[in-house]
Amino acid sequence: MTGIDTDVLIVGGGPAGMMAGLLFARAGVRTLVIEKHGDFLRDFRGDTVHPSTLELFHELGLIEELLARPHDKVPTISAEVAGKRFTVADFRRLSVPCRFVAMMPQWEFLDFLADSARVYPEFSLRMNVEATGLIEEQGRIAGVTTAGGEAIRARLVIASDGRRSVLRGAAALPLRDLGAPMDVFWFRLPKQRMGDNRSTGVFGTGRIFALIDRGDYWQCAYVFPKGSADAVRARGLDAFKANITAEAPYLRAGIDALTDWDDVKLLSVAVDRLTRWHRPGLLAIGDAAHAMSPIGGVGINLAIQDAVAAANILAEPMRAGRDVDPLLGRVQSRRMPPSRIIQGLQLAIQRGIIGRVLALDAPPTEPPFALRLLERFPALRRIPARILGLGARREHIRSPDRLHSAAPML
Repeated sequence: MTGIDTDVLIVGGGPAGMMAGLLFARAGVRTLVIEKHGDFLRDFRGDTVHPSTLELFHELGLIEELLARPHDKVPTISAEVAGKRFTVADFRRLSVPCRFVAMMPQWEFLDFLADSARVYPEFSLRMNVEATGLIEEQGRIAGVTTAGGEAIRARLVIASDGRRSVLRGAAALPLRDLGAPMDVFWFRLPKQRMGDNRSTGVFGTGRIFALIDRGDYWQCAYVFPKGSADAVRARGLDAFKANITAEAPYLRAGIDALTDWDDVKLLSVAVDRLTRWHRPGLLAIGDAAHAMSPIGGVGINLAIQDAVAAANILAEPMRAGRDVDPLLGRVQSRRMPPSRIIQGLQLAIQRGIIGRVLALDAPPTEPPFALRLLERFPALRRIPARILGLGARREHIRSPDRLHSAAPML
């Protein structure tokens, strides 16, 4: 190819895109990340940084700097059923450097990745640049077109533009919809900061709440049957607030912060995955390749694992000037199995637990057998902790650091 603007063009400045940008630039590959927004300040994004991701930053030598950013440590995950709280996962039992989930605002996390990547001269980040289509030449993707009428050419385009990816549609990559029985209303309620993190899930009458303790406010997810958002709104905001406080009375202190439906954001839950992640010149990763359910907050961590695998397989060959098209399938082969495993578990939970709870017309009288088992045998809590915290086939940093490993000239 001639007239290229960069070696790797990464479309989308989310967790997968920014991590890939850091790792490819770190390996000495000219890397450009474009992000359609002007900043990272968007609320209600995944901000659960799991032990598998923290382990990667430990391997990069960046863990202390990352954890200097505002965050809360969550060593356990709990659930409330029939008025009783149960510990579901205990990350303190894992054999990893950081035995907790770091609750970090995603804008802090992405800003940290951008700052870390800027150390490398091969890295560039352009905000307010929206990709609208693909440049194709002789059956190969050669770059993207933008909303501003610009053409950006690259040896490799990485689509990390999220679950509504423009590029995967433009590339006609085949998508399989796996279905989801629920949608989510996101909102926040003020609270007093407590000495420990109280993030939990509440299972009630035909509804589920996920409450993420963000220090001085709750980030709340109100889960309801898919497609019934208009019906929930039609019952009125006061009825919505009454449902919340009936299931979680301790939220009454902040419930008046909801003054209008504009304070409540709808997330239409999708669980899907591409059956082919690549074409010559193009690779999809993260939510663009596999949209996850919000169950367990694992999406951000799977996306980052994709970025690490892509850099491990592609960065060094790209720096050497090799054609990486034959290697793109190796990224999919590496990352498809863990995506399928986690999505399979999410679908099982959706069918076996969430679907049943959402169908209830009376409060649950006793917790499910699985929760009672975890309560009786605490050692079993390491199993969900391992699944949530480490996932399946976690990656390790294999791509080189060309800036810091270069031998000094004598």
